[in-house]
Amino acid sequence: MDALQAIVLGIVQGLTEFLPISSSAHLLIVPRLFGWRDPGAAFTAVIQLGTMLAVVIYFWRDIVRITWTWLRSLWTPELRGEMDARMGWYIGLGTIPLGLIGLVFKDQIEGPARNLWINATILVVFGLLLLLAEQVGRQRVAIDGLTLRHGLIIGGFQALALVPGASRSGSTITGGLFLGFTREAAARYSFLLSIPAVVLSGLFELRDVGAGGGPDLVPTLIATVVSFVVGYASIAWLLRYITRHSMMIFVTYRVFIGTFLLTLLSLGVITAQ
Repeated sequence: MDALQAIVLGIVQGLTEFLPISSSAHLLIVPRLFGWRDPGAAFTAVIQLGTMLAVVIYFWRDIVRITWTWLRSLWTPELRGEMDARMGWYIGLGTIPLGLIGLVFKDQIEGPARNLWINATILVVFGLLLLLAEQVGRQRVAIDGLTLRHGLIIGGFQALALVPGASRSGSTITGGLFLGFTREAAARYSFLLSIPAVVLSGLFELRDVGAGGGPDLVPTLIATVVSFVVGYASIAWLLRYITRHSMMIFVTYRVFIGTFLLTLLSLGVITAQ
């Protein structure tokens, strides 16, 4: 992989990680359309560390407050009822479904699940699921209305994103909307919930950078830095956008790009693997 490809894929990761359109699917689609080699699951997981750094910096006040309150609550019972202390537990426990399923099905996720037929179909199906959540969700619950049940259910939705095409942010926002949360509250919890899952996944996959003919350290580092810059801007834009607009633009895009890919695959213009 040369520097230009790394920059392009870094931009793709930064733009699509937080928008509910699936960064992992786009990191498969873009190289396929340009005739580049598949960068591999390790590259995809590692450059997500750049976008997670963007989350940490954007929400650093929330993260410090939640972490400090949660830690203090371990030995101060009076703090255990506070939202920040409970949020620490919700984020930690909500990460468990993704971690367990990811470990059990690691080989399938990094192999057969990267088939474009699957990715294109999932783009369409989960786009329609997001549309359904947008239409039936009450969108009245703020972030401070989150409970342990909500955290675990949304964590279950996050685990669905292990299949490229589902979208981690799209799945968790969908889960939040079904539970009656506002779009902004669902997105905010989605971003916070992503931190332990994506950071642990990225660190775990660092050992495989450059293995099996994948991109080596330098292009991976370039893509990670670019994804951080673009990702930070994407967070700010999305949180402003969804306070005034529905998720319809993302639903339309997912259905369009998924259908487009299925058409190209049917005609033999691109290959599934």
